Amino acid sequence: YPVQIEDFMRRHDKIKDVAVIGLPDRRLGEKTAAIIEVKDGMSCTEEEIEEFCMELPRYKRPKEIIFSEIPRNATGKIEKPKLRKMYGADRLVAQENQA
Repeated sequence: YPVQIEDFMRRHDKIKDVAVIGLPDRRLGEKTAAIIEVKDGMSCTEEEIEEFCMELPRYKRPKEIIFSEIPRNATGKIEKPKLRKMYGADRLVAQENQA
């Protein structure tokens, strides 16, 4: 259902684009994360996004919100594997260090 979440979140007036990915989570195994690119000249808070997402069923709401530029390939497609590598690897190391 990542595409459904992305389509919903793109309706927010401050969101330029969004990519929803799964990130490693020690407790859940994997959690939903939304990487959000905010429209130029605008700012947005995690609280605004969380409030906006209250319309979604609880299981579809992103568990983590990350504000960042979204990497794209030469054809303009979002590079989700790159996002998973960028944000997933750090979390795995941090979780292993906490164990």
